[in-house]
Amino acid sequence: MEIRALLIALLVALLILHYLKLLWSNRHYPPGPLQLPLVGAIWRFGLKIHENTLVQLGKQYGNIFTLWIGHLPIVVLSGFQVVKEALIDHSEELDERPETSFLRNMVKGKGIVLSNGHTWRQQRHFGVVTMRKLGLGKKGMEHQIAEEAHQLMDVFARSKGQPLDPSMPIATSVSNVISAVAFGHRFALEDERFQKLIEAMESVLKIFSNFCYILYEILPWLMKHLPGPHKKALSCSEMMISYAKEEIEKHKENQSLHDPQDFIDFYLLQIEKSKNDPESTYDEENLARCISELFIAGSETTTASLKWALLLLTSHPDVQDKMHKEIEDVIGSAHSICYQDKKKLPYTNAVIHEMQRFKYVSFLGFPRQSTKDFKLCGFLIPKGTIIVPDLRSVLLDPTRWETPTEFNPNHFLDKDGQFVNREEFLPFGAGARICLGMQLVKIEIFIFLTSLLRAFSFQLPEGVKELNQEAIIGVTIHPHPYKLCAVPRCNT
Repeated sequence: MEIRALLIALLVALLILHYLKLLWSNRHYPPGPLQLPLVGAIWRFGLKIHENTLVQLGKQYGNIFTLWIGHLPIVVLSGFQVVKEALIDHSEELDERPETSFLRNMVKGKGIVLSNGHTWRQQRHFGVVTMRKLGLGKKGMEHQIAEEAHQLMDVFARSKGQPLDPSMPIATSVSNVISAVAFGHRFALEDERFQKLIEAMESVLKIFSNFCYILYEILPWLMKHLPGPHKKALSCSEMMISYAKEEIEKHKENQSLHDPQDFIDFYLLQIEKSKNDPESTYDEENLARCISELFIAGSETTTASLKWALLLLTSHPDVQDKMHKEIEDVIGSAHSICYQDKKKLPYTNAVIHEMQRFKYVSFLGFPRQSTKDFKLCGFLIPKGTIIVPDLRSVLLDPTRWETPTEFNPNHFLDKDGQFVNREEFLPFGAGARICLGMQLVKIEIFIFLTSLLRAFSFQLPEGVKELNQEAIIGVTIHPHPYKLCAVPRCNT
């Protein structure tokens, strides 16, 4: 018994020494919640993560702090000044994505969003150039978006002013914009394969807010062999890739190298052009991953933004009426709306920006990984450190916004009622990794909302006093399911 007690005491002493050594070796990192053995600092999140959890931690530990996920240090940047310094002044040191166990398993270094190095530079360059060729910022793309806006208006009109849940119609219309860009065709609302594609996309995104994801990053050798939502997410990711490959095969059968019509056509043409280039990363695996990313990034964030926008407009009828009056006075109901009209609609433009600020649709900014040692706010950030810019904290920074926790369109208006651009408005990030689809999202939200507001007054269903503005937390922040009444305006 004495020997057993001695061995236990020795083991405990060794564990304590190992823990103290760990704390000592990590002393150079910015401060943060206490790092415990095995779990790191995930205990700090408690049983439920809230949309402003990281903002609150920033207030407690400072504008740069460290969250330990098991043995993995995550340096979180909070507030406008620190995020701006990191993403813009240190853009070169932070132009890589993390290569964690789960991400390696899921994306295999392919695509645009999560790839690095030469692959990322080639794929991103192609993406930027091709989106321009497909008409981004031109009338062709705007016409496609306007068509989908009218399809959405038809769905709302069929409700005849009765309560309806706008979620699926919005998701379908937004996804069809991406479908037209990627595949050259749209889906019907009732298309079964399309519904499965949407469900697969949601499953992939849900895993990143699930505890199983954290466990996978801490214990990958174990989680690879255990069932759970992480396995479903990986399976759904592969399902999306398989669908993309089917579309690629169809395009190869009907391919016209002289007249490319969509993203796949342009990419297949690029593969042909680069077939003798040993440095080329253009291949069908990268193409399939790019299409999958286009769908996820292009559909999910815009869908969430529009759902929040209709919820906020329904909850603030005074703002809605003022927007409608401005649209009617400036454009009227006879002419079609184009993106350039936003310059003539300062109040409408300010409301749209405030919606994106007040109900930012990402839990945080996309993580980066430092490519070399560098100093930030007096701290030495070692090469390979994962950096998370908390863009929500920028959009709620009390030193930059007059009423950060209130929905206030005046944040984007001067004393004369003219629209004002704010450098603190960074929902799409900044620097080398700024969101590739930023311009497309801006055009979509503007045309969808202004088209809907000309046609409908959005009201609370009878007996409902207010809509729930609490968020469902995931990689993308969605509102809880809600219903509204899209009441046709008398002049439509």
